[in-house]
Amino acid sequence: MSSTHVVLHDPEGRLEAELPLDRELHKGLVKAVLGWTGDPVLPPADLQQITLLLTGAARAVAADVRRAADLLPEDHAARVLADVVLEEADRRLSVPAEGTARCTQRHARLVRALYERLDRLVSAAPEPAKTP
Repeated sequence: MSSTHVVLHDPEGRLEAELPLDRELHKGLVKAVLGWTGDPVLPPADLQQITLLLTGAARAVAADVRRAADLLPEDHAARVLADVVLEEADRRLSVPAEGTARCTQRHARLVRALYERLDRLVSAAPEPAKTP
């Protein structure tokens, strides 16, 4: 039996930097999860799967935030704030996911905050030098 599964070794994260995130999918999921009022009446296994999807999104967006922050000087206010947001993201993502609506919503808020930080960093980034 042959496998079509391929494992790529990418210790520098170059492939990850080249692959765009499906931001609209993430935004839609975040909006849906944060729109829950009360118990969404989903089985814990479903909640855990949604949380895992949001965790993956948070990790990917956090990597984009790190790359964008690294383009700014170390003392730039946007970079300093990004470092704080990334530390908080690392702390939140180090906690095991639970199959609860509350946990899922925490992850949704984290994804939203990371995208907001990424947008601010991108707008603060210096324009590349134009060649004549």
